[in-house]
This record gives sequence, C-alpha cells and structure tokens, in this order.
Amino acid sequence: MCIITGMKVRFLYFEGCPHKEPALALLKQVLRERGYAGEIEMVEIKNEDDARRYHFLGSPTVQVNGIDVEESRRNDPPVFGCRVYKTNDGYSGVFPKELIEAALDKAGGDKGKGG
Repeated sequence: MCIITGMKVRFLYFEGCPHKEPALALLKQVLRERGYAGEIEMVEIKNEDDARRYHFLGSPTVQVNGIDVEESRRNDPPVFGCRVYKTNDGYSGVFPKELIEAALDKAGGDKGKGG
C-alpha cells in the first residue's frame, strides 16, 4: 500500500449535525484504504463568520489541501447550514465515497513533485 503524505484533509461541521458521524466514519475509511498517514483537521463551524472564513458549504464539508471535494460547488457562496450531496441514489447528507476518492486522486497527482 502506498502511504500518502504531504496532503491536508479538513473536516468541517457544526455541532448537532446529524450527518457528522456517518460522514466522518466514511472519510476515515477512505483515507485508511488510500494509505493516508496524516491527521484529519476537525473544524467546528460556530457561526456565519466561521463559514465565510473557511468557505464552508454546509455540514459536513471535506476539503483537501484547502479545496472543497465537490468541484461543481467550489464557487458557491459559504453557508452556515446543512449540506446535501448529489449521489447515484438521489440526495444525501453524507458525501459519496467516490467524491472523496476523486479529490484524493486529484490532490495526490502532484505527490511525486518535490514532496
């Protein structure tokens, strides 16, 4: 298994989010499967100012190297609220596994360059 280093993974959420735990468990599973050796930075978003500061697109959000994993929504305005993800089965409060895998693949594309 390849060990992924030099990548920063951030999990953003607000307290009371019903999708926090299942989303975090899925994120940890994907990272484990991919050999990610780093820590997940946990960021609790407490208000609209935090949402703007972190470009929070709703709870839960995952960013890899500071970039939201959902490419089609990266230019959306920040929001202090719930988030839904489009999946093959409809909409869900938990991101699809493939979304995280694609973001890791894209971010890992430069892992052989100077790092």
